[in-house]
Amino acid sequence: MNIQLISEYAITYGLKIILAIVIVFIGRITAKWLKRVIKKLTTRGNVDKTLSNFLGDLIYILAMIIVIIIALNNLGVKTTSLIAVLGAATLALGLSLQSNLSNLGSGILLLFNRPFKVGDYVEAAGIGGTVNKVSLFQTEMVTPDNKKIFVPNSSITNSNIINYGAHDTRRLDLTVEIDYQDDVEKTREVLRNLAMSDSRVLKEPEPQIEVTELGANGIILIFRPWVKTADYWALKFSLLAGINKAFKENGITIPYPQRDVHVKQQMKGDE
Repeated sequence: MNIQLISEYAITYGLKIILAIVIVFIGRITAKWLKRVIKKLTTRGNVDKTLSNFLGDLIYILAMIIVIIIALNNLGVKTTSLIAVLGAATLALGLSLQSNLSNLGSGILLLFNRPFKVGDYVEAAGIGGTVNKVSLFQTEMVTPDNKKIFVPNSSITNSNIINYGAHDTRRLDLTVEIDYQDDVEKTREVLRNLAMSDSRVLKEPEPQIEVTELGANGIILIFRPWVKTADYWALKFSLLAGINKAFKENGITIPYPQRDVHVKQQMKGDE
């Protein structure tokens, strides 16, 4: 009798275990298929690669959770109580990992709002660098001197973000100072010719060249040509060297700080 009962239990639960394994196996294949479909759809929709990977991984994890619950339910496990236990554990874990959850939430915001993308040069959380990777918890940036920095996502979303690569063009702001004896119009013409002779300077909008201040040592002018973002630094260095050369060739003086000293000679009789 006991042997018969054991065999019945073995058959009943054996079948349930086999069915549960089959459910997990098929569910895993289905979850992977859904992950691939999501990635393909987001790639066709020109969705950022980081966001595409995140959505694919999220769908896979959710699908596997559902599959495991179905498999456990088939085995006779009360999944309602299991879900309650998991919920309580998740809450306790969340309270102990508040900073990481904050970074996770910030990472999701960055992925969906997309204030920058991989390859953009940005300033955020006091760090300036090229965005190399955006993950769920941190953003990887590479500084101009080739240092890799990992910045917590919450630090980025809680600060101002300056994206220098958001647009195709930028304005280059230069300040030049000339002596009060020099001709302002001639200086403007020299700067204008310098800008027009460089193909990297955009024709529209036209470069702005204006007197902005009468300084203590000379007349201060602003020189603001527009340039493609990719050419910004190369053009800046080139123009600075070009201004120095052009001013020398045209007799325009770049003043240096100076001070007039008045010496008062005292007569001997006044001593």
